[in-house]
Amino acid sequence: MAKDSQCAIALGSNLGDSLTTLEGTINQLSQTAGITVQACSSWYQTAPVGPPQPDFINGCALLEVELTPQELLRDLFGVENQFERVRQQRWGARTLDLDLLLFDDLILETSDLQIPHPRMNERAFVLVPLAEIAPNWIEPKSKEAIARLVQAVDCSGIRRL
Repeated sequence: MAKDSQCAIALGSNLGDSLTTLEGTINQLSQTAGITVQACSSWYQTAPVGPPQPDFINGCALLEVELTPQELLRDLFGVENQFERVRQQRWGARTLDLDLLLFDDLILETSDLQIPHPRMNERAFVLVPLAEIAPNWIEPKSKEAIARLVQAVDCSGIRRL
C-alpha cells in the first residue's frame, strides 16, 4: 500500500449551477476510494482568463491520498466527466475544472502531468483560496510559502462568496 500523500487541488466552474457542481465535486471526492478530503476553502467569484465567458467560481481543497499522482489525475478526470466536463477550447468555459496543484513536495514533469501546476504561482484565483487552507505549504520549485506567493499577485478581481 502506498504511503499517504498530501495534495492540493484547485476547483473551478462557470457553466450551469457552479456552486452545486463544486459542492457535489467535494462530496464525490470524499466518497472516492483512496481520497480523504481534509479541508476545502471558501468559494470565490473570479474573472475568467482567456476568451469572453462568465465569471468563475473557484476554490481549493486539501486531500490526503493513497494514490500515485497519475492515479489521482485519473480520478480527477473521472469526476470532471461525471459533471459533464467537455474539453473544447483552451481556457474556455466549463462545468468543472479540477487541477492537481501540489503533491507532497514532489516536482514531476511528464507529458500529461506537471507538479507543481505550472501556472499556479501566477494565478490569484488559485493562490487566494489555497492560502486560506494551506498558507504554510512550501511550493517546491520557488521554495516559497503559499502565503508569500499570494502577496505577489494581483488579487483585485477575486471576491469571496
